[in-house]
Amino acid sequence: MKMKAAFIAYNQAHVEEVDDILTQLSIRGFTRWNDVQGRGTKDGEPHLGTHAWPSKNMATMCVVHENIAPILKKRIQALDREAPEQGIRVFFWDVIDV
Repeated sequence: MKMKAAFIAYNQAHVEEVDDILTQLSIRGFTRWNDVQGRGTKDGEPHLGTHAWPSKNMATMCVVHENIAPILKKRIQALDREAPEQGIRVFFWDVIDV
């Protein structure tokens, strides 16, 4: 069975929604990084944790079956459409299980 690594980068304001999506899709295992700094590639404002740009990002990585990846992508994109100013993206890689 093919697996995908999903890397989700998002404004810290989305942490509860991301947790809800993972729970609803029965994605139990994940790794999360707090206080991640960054700026979106399109039109997002920087999230740097500084005086000028005080908000911060978080990131979560999980490994999912390839049939779950498109569902996760759609859920993350829907969340982004609800609050585009916050910013959230998901990126996928193929995973080789050894």
